[in-house]
Amino acid sequence: MQSTAFQPIQQSQRTAIIDILRGWALLGVALMNYADAYYLGLDFKVVKPDTATGIIMGFANIVFAAKSWTMLSFLFGYGFAVLMQNISSKGMNPYKFFTRRMFWLFVLAIINSAFFFGDILKDYAIMGMLLLLFYRCSAKTAFYICISLLVIIPGVSAFVASLKMPGGMELLAPHFPLFQSHNPFKVLWFGLIGTYKYEILSPGYLITVHVVMFACFLLGLAAQKANFFSQLVENKKYIKRIFWSSLVFALIMFGLFITTQRFKWTWMNYYQPRYLFILSSMIFIGSAICWLYVAGKLKALFRSMQVIGKMTLTNYITQNILAVLLFSGFGLGLSFTHRIHFGFYMLFALVIYVAQIYFSKWWLSKYHYGPIEWVWRQLSYGKRLPIRKAAMVEDPLLAEPSGEEVKPFNSALTPGS
Repeated sequence: MQSTAFQPIQQSQRTAIIDILRGWALLGVALMNYADAYYLGLDFKVVKPDTATGIIMGFANIVFAAKSWTMLSFLFGYGFAVLMQNISSKGMNPYKFFTRRMFWLFVLAIINSAFFFGDILKDYAIMGMLLLLFYRCSAKTAFYICISLLVIIPGVSAFVASLKMPGGMELLAPHFPLFQSHNPFKVLWFGLIGTYKYEILSPGYLITVHVVMFACFLLGLAAQKANFFSQLVENKKYIKRIFWSSLVFALIMFGLFITTQRFKWTWMNYYQPRYLFILSSMIFIGSAICWLYVAGKLKALFRSMQVIGKMTLTNYITQNILAVLLFSGFGLGLSFTHRIHFGFYMLFALVIYVAQIYFSKWWLSKYHYGPIEWVWRQLSYGKRLPIRKAAMVEDPLLAEPSGEEVKPFNSALTPGS
């Protein structure tokens, strides 16, 4: 192994579109978590939406609901493939390294669960270990397995629904007083027990969501193996095809739902394609972002999404901590008193998201990584790593880019060029 000094991976070496997609997904996560979990979720029975609320909810559900976590799952699979490739090329044992990395992600997930009962990091940590079995798959193999899962997901969804087992808020409701408590320890305990009841004991989440999540993992893995994002310009014609085909499929599915409801057909009791609509919508939105990016549109917006996407883990956990201060009894208690209109919950999320853009920009002007990303990276390597941009990395193994493609992207297409 060469002993040449290496700089940490520079921001210009990251694949910009990946950070942009992460940034978009993080916006959806903030909006839907604040709206669904804290406005609807914790006081659902007394919610009587007015016209404005109904419009906002409808828009948010179409654009963001379940589109963000599926996008992040797709990007997790992509990042996994890049990480394993980089670690292997540096002579490290990829299985050992990734196992240690997922262990520490699970630890971070437990901490995050105390602040938010809908934590998704634990799922990535556990399902990520299963992804190790597909590490050496080709792009075609990963894609075909993904398609196979997509075919069976509606059947799985219908079967789980037919079990008619309690789940979600039904299991969580008895513990709401903990969240309403002024005692911070009770509020944090609610997050932990809520994660267990709301997700682990809920069949719809435990079974259906994880099958969907793993299908997204494999799709992201296939995209990286095919070098799709590192050759975005060359793949422009494919982006357009994906855009139009996913849009048409989503519209057909939507029409099918309306027709089925109108004529009261019962076939969806046996084959529920809701997640096919969600995934086609997610792919449509993702391809639209890629198309606009390659075309050089919305540069200011994409710059903002890119910078916050570089610190996704830090910003995600921070959003959850701030939510406790806003919505729990230990904080302002807005989730169970409803002193404000639904739109303000969305506004809170948007304001926090914008503030995080400015914070991320300031932080990354001084440091290589977000603070939580830095801690996770050190735990993964088992050694102290520099974080300030003036610092040098003497060990080439420490130049691992935390899941981003290291091939420089065409600078002519970088947002703001």
